[in-house]
Amino acid sequence: MNRRDIIEAIGTAGAVAVVRGTDVKQGVNTAEACLRGGIKAIEVTFTLPRADEAIKILTDRYSEDEMIVGAGSVLDAETARIAILAGARFIVSPSFSEATVRLCNRYGVAVIPGVSTPTEAVAAMELGVDVVKLFPGEIHGPKGLKAVKAPFPNLSVMPTGGVSADNAADWLAAGAFALGAGSSVTKGAASGDYAAVERDAKAFCDAIKRYRESK
Repeated sequence: MNRRDIIEAIGTAGAVAVVRGTDVKQGVNTAEACLRGGIKAIEVTFTLPRADEAIKILTDRYSEDEMIVGAGSVLDAETARIAILAGARFIVSPSFSEATVRLCNRYGVAVIPGVSTPTEAVAAMELGVDVVKLFPGEIHGPKGLKAVKAPFPNLSVMPTGGVSADNAADWLAAGAFALGAGSSVTKGAASGDYAAVERDAKAFCDAIKRYRESK
């Protein structure tokens, strides 16, 4: 898939699992539990020690049709390049870095930079970014997203932070392109309860599906 195919697949799925953890094994197990629960797009964050190893394991194990593996918590272009070399198909940042966006564009990799202000949103759009990450989502809330979409109706936004199955419909109704979910889905991994991760991932996907079917 090219970068636009990746973005389209994320939008179609509607959900991105934000995977953290204490080691590579936990990260991989969490990602696989999310996949079993129905979340195909996996954001392996660089807060995970040796995140590039986890990314490589997952990209070697699964085709793009099975799992779309990306990297998250990417703070700079150097980290983005490491993630891309490990096989990441999309890059997500908590903040806006022009250098990171330009590097991803150079290598044809989808990038979702974090924005929190209209100025950052415009800067991302001027660099040709397809989707921005509204972060921290819990600060802005669905009402904040709706306010952002008013002057920027063509801006695709993925809120992350404070997103859960309980409020997924509110975010989608406010105009979210896709939803990034972290601890609301993956919290069971901390105690090794990957069945709980799978259940929470399924609940998250089901909430998105119910909203879409109601439209």
